[in-house]
This record gives sequence, C-alpha cells and structure tokens, in this order.
Amino acid sequence: MSTASSESVAADPYFQELFADRIGGNKYGKDTEIYKFEKIKRAKRKALADHPDRKLLDFGIGENDSMADSAVREVMRQEIDKTENRGYADNGVGEYKEAAARFMQRNFGVELDPASQINHCIGSKPAYAMLPAVFINPGDVTLMTVPGYPVAGTHTRYYGGDVFKLPLLPENGFLPDLDAVPDDIYRRAKLLVINYPNSPTGRTAPPEFFEKVVRLAKEKQFVVVHDAAHILLTFDGPPRSFLQTPGAMDVGVEVHSMSKGYDMIGWRMGFVAGHPRIVSAFADVKDNSDSGQFIATQKAAAAALDDDSIPQRIREKYRRRMEKLVAVLKDCGFECEMPGGTYFLYTKAPTGTESGETFAKAEDATRHLIEQFGIVTVPWDDAGSYLRFSVTYVAETEADEDTLMQETKRRLSDAALVF
Repeated sequence: MSTASSESVAADPYFQELFADRIGGNKYGKDTEIYKFEKIKRAKRKALADHPDRKLLDFGIGENDSMADSAVREVMRQEIDKTENRGYADNGVGEYKEAAARFMQRNFGVELDPASQINHCIGSKPAYAMLPAVFINPGDVTLMTVPGYPVAGTHTRYYGGDVFKLPLLPENGFLPDLDAVPDDIYRRAKLLVINYPNSPTGRTAPPEFFEKVVRLAKEKQFVVVHDAAHILLTFDGPPRSFLQTPGAMDVGVEVHSMSKGYDMIGWRMGFVAGHPRIVSAFADVKDNSDSGQFIATQKAAAAALDDDSIPQRIREKYRRRMEKLVAVLKDCGFECEMPGGTYFLYTKAPTGTESGETFAKAEDATRHLIEQFGIVTVPWDDAGSYLRFSVTYVAETEADEDTLMQETKRRLSDAALVF
C-alpha cells in the first residue's frame, strides 16, 4: 500500500468533528477506556484459550436461561399468521393493556384504566430512555441509585441534565438515603428512579420506604419512576408494587418488564403504568420514537400476563437455585444471605488470596476468578467492592444444578480467597 493510501486510511473522516458532545464529540471512537463488560469478555476469552478443557462456570449472565412458556409460544404461532396483526402497533393494542390492568389488579390490588394509565413499551429499556425526554430540560436533575441500571441517567445527560447518585450501602439496608440529598439538588430534581426488588443488590423495599418516597415527591415536587423489572422474582413475601402505596399514583409511574418474570428475554415487551398525564406524555414521546411492538408479540404477552402459574414456576426455580448458591458461597467464606428478590446475589468481593494476591477492586477479583478458576462474576465498585453472582446459569435439571454447585464449591475452595 502506498504512503498516500496509508495516510488516507488513517485520517479521520470529515464528520469526526460533527459527533455530538453527548457521545464524546470529536473524540468519539478514540477513547481508550475499556468498559467493564468488555473486560469480562476478554478475561473469558483468555480463560478459554489458556484452559480449553475447563468449562466456564458463568454466573455473570444477566438474563433468564429458559425459553418462554410453551403456551405463550403457541399463542405467538397462531397470531403471527393473522392478517390483522401485520400493521404498525403505534402505542399498543387494547388486548395487552387490558391484560396488564388485570395483572396489576390481581397481583397488587391496583386499579388502572387500561386506556389512559397503561402504555406498552418495547421492553423496559426504551422506557427509561424516553422518560427523561418527558421531563428533563438543561440543568434539571435525575436522582438515581448506584449501583444500578444507567439508561435513564445517560438520557438525562443527553438532554443537558445532571445525575445525582444515591449510593446503596449495607448500613442503610441498600436503600437510598433520601435525607442526605442537598436542598439545592432537590430544587433542581425532576425525576427519582428507584428499583425494587433491586438489581443488583437483591434488596426489597418495605412499605414505609415507598411511603416516604411519596411524601418527599409531593413535598419536593419531583416525579417517581419505579423500575419493577424483577418484581415477580420476590422471595421474602408477596411482590409489592410501588403503585400500591397510598398517593403513589399522584406522583409517578411504574415500569414493568415481561423478561424476568415470564422468561420472555428478547421478546422486548413491557409497560408503563401510573398517573394518566405522565403515561400520556410518555406515549407522545414514544409515538415519535417507534411504531410499537409487533401486534402478535403483544397478544402473546397478554396471554402470559393472564397466566399467574408462569411467574410462580420461574420464581420457585430461581429461589431454589439461589438457596443453593448462598449455601455454597457461605461455605467458601463469602458474607452473604438470601436476597429479598431478583436472580442476583450481591456479596462483598474478596480482598485477595491466601497465597498473597491482592485485589484493590472488585474488578481485580473478577478477572482473577475468571482467568485462574473459570468462574465468571460481574464486579461492582460503585459503592464499595462487590461481586454479583447470577443464578441464570444454564442447567437443564436440578441434578445439573447440584453438579454445577459442587464444582463451584471445589474451585472456590481451591481459590483460597480472603476477605
């Protein structure tokens, strides 16, 4: 290749100067920072290359390991061939909204008007991307818990807003300390995003916490967005909706997902429910962002919402797996207990090994466990050093689960971790 050709290849395209500041401006694509999940992928590749005969024990997967229920797939098969389902869904079909309303009434005693208080979303992730567009102007603030799902915060910044982080700490029961938020932040706050059962800590919120959130929202005048993605994976009692709280409907919305509770990972279905004015504003933004989920998918999801036996089976499976994992980790020196919900176990990261390795961060412990022992976890260093284990590993039978747990215990024992 000629020198001129090499220089042409190496030169920036003319539009390098045109990238928006929100994604890095003219530095976009040149950032040398390696993100957490890319580091995990690299460590997994290294582990497989160095030990090709050693199976990875992957506790890092954050999605259900089973297909959607056969009855739901059968509805999809039937609906996919119907001519009336071929067109744009826009802001959703009545069947799904009505099923969502029935679901909320049966499970939580929450009465909703499906026409005005529920709107579907193509999975919950787009809802967190769109809701800041409803409220955030430059200089406004979104209050968000950390560790947590970052999408609402990312889009808050896209609109010129700021994110105020609320650390989830064990001394506060992994609930945000809302009394510690400065008054000047509350004056600018438009949104509070909370998530219970919480990912990744597994904490569930008591009724009095939700009651306090409602009081503060009215006093400080911000909108509450409750992420209820894991609500059906509640282990420490009946699942609790934020909208069950007296006054909650006056201050916000709750976002539900079909993924966790219904094994519908990849189907991209969820709904936003709550105050009709907020739901309407969300629908207006959504109408300018997408044309709705495939109608056959909505009808299959409606059938799932009407079958309470599906989430019950899924919950019991993950409860069983979680109990086994907690027992193994405790035997290997981890400080952990059964979480209130979710399929995540959040536990303090080891600080090193008996042979002398030291881990300054959870990320270091994760890399060591992957590369040396073929055990995959996800590190969180946002509010202390923690590892997240997920019980969504692939195991077809309970006997397979037990075999995997035995191998996990053997490898962790060999790791000789110190805390």
